[in-house]
Amino acid sequence: MQGGESLLLEIEQFCRRTGMAESTFGRLAVNDGKLCMRLRSGRDVTLETANKIKNFINENQPPAAVGAVRSARAEDEDQAMSGKTSTRKKAATRGPAKRTVDALDAQPNRPFRFYDNRQKYLAFVNTTNEKWKVAERAARELAHLKPRPPAVRVFDAGMGDATVLTHVMRAMHRRFPIMPFFIVAKEISLEDVRLSLEKLPDRFIEHPATVIVITNLYYAEAPWLRPRDVQNAAALNWREVALEGDSSYEYGEQLRAIDPLLVEGWQVKSSPKTGNPTYVRPSVLVIYRRDHSFLLDSVIPRPGQVAGEYDLAIASQPWRARMSAEFKVKKVLAPLVRSLGPGGRLLAVQSYGEDPALELVRRVWPDEDPFKVNRHELIKVLREELGRDARHYNFVAGSDAKAVFRYEMHTLPSEVQQSIGTSTLFAAWNDSIYVAQIEDERLEPVVSSGDYLKHTADVLKKYKGLWFNDESFVVSRKH
Repeated sequence: MQGGESLLLEIEQFCRRTGMAESTFGRLAVNDGKLCMRLRSGRDVTLETANKIKNFINENQPPAAVGAVRSARAEDEDQAMSGKTSTRKKAATRGPAKRTVDALDAQPNRPFRFYDNRQKYLAFVNTTNEKWKVAERAARELAHLKPRPPAVRVFDAGMGDATVLTHVMRAMHRRFPIMPFFIVAKEISLEDVRLSLEKLPDRFIEHPATVIVITNLYYAEAPWLRPRDVQNAAALNWREVALEGDSSYEYGEQLRAIDPLLVEGWQVKSSPKTGNPTYVRPSVLVIYRRDHSFLLDSVIPRPGQVAGEYDLAIASQPWRARMSAEFKVKKVLAPLVRSLGPGGRLLAVQSYGEDPALELVRRVWPDEDPFKVNRHELIKVLREELGRDARHYNFVAGSDAKAVFRYEMHTLPSEVQQSIGTSTLFAAWNDSIYVAQIEDERLEPVVSSGDYLKHTADVLKKYKGLWFNDESFVVSRKH
């Protein structure tokens, strides 16, 4: 086994030099986005894995860093390698991972992509109830749906760990108990797909007439399960899993068994332009119960034959708050609106601010303004993007009283009174900087001073807890 502490230090230094997120490094080096998190928790890795990590670092050093890295090596290691052919000379055989890092190196000022930091994401998800509040808001839209045969059609524009989706599916079963469901969920994270599959077996028991499709395609492709690029379309990795048996335990075992398919289909690379993760190979995973395949024959999708026509599309935090309205509309909102069927509804949710969490952030960075594009601006730009087609849709921004809703960090009253525990302080700080999307580079000088914990404690005592605001709006297609 290889000691993890020194290895983690090497990884951190490499990520700082290249601007690569740690989760991206883990995926590219050893196909494990949680690698750094595991090392920080005290776990070791095998010698084989350690060698893969070191080789990846060696082969992908930025030119300016190569000399510094070599000078830091032990002399005996340098001598041991001197008789071997340098792997840096084998450019033709380095594969897609090397080409990805080369592209990143060519852009030394590439902005850090905040949402690649999975550790902050997991801590936020597990210490707040945002997903449940979003799910409750989405469930209210079901009362407005008028589904048409052959199924109730739902698109989830960012499945995550499927907390929102499975809650909505329960609400769907309550309202449409005998209608078939056709659900398409977009998710590019392999880790989140795995977490989601753990939640799905029970859904096939309660509502057996269900087809669930998971894909890593772009927003402009996913509603139709069809890549726009001809080469990507030809390489489409289309897989079907027909579940056998009649118990959630059996379904769970079968879904766990397809992990090799996920590892193959959900590999990612970083975009050389934006740093965002993109798929290596476009993939579609179709899941249904075999004993209902006859009933679902007209619902089970076939490659190239998905028309969209969704009754409900859910877009909860599908973008970085700091992106421009034009980017959010062109890349996400416009394709989703165009995928709606007659009477279909798009629910969009994003961070709103004006809450204690933003007050905490501004105590440290007084001029911080992460939520510059509100729902009104998004709707205005969306109308312009749709052009003449905008007349076919209704745009409902709603008043703040109806559109803005609140979610909270999980705390007990005793935790935010006189003496606040360290874990509560860290959780509140992490959740606040996660929502405000504060990059790691800006955190280092603040954390080193320690004042941030005092500010966190002051805000927690002032409001007797910590809460956040999201805003929502709806776009519906006319019948």
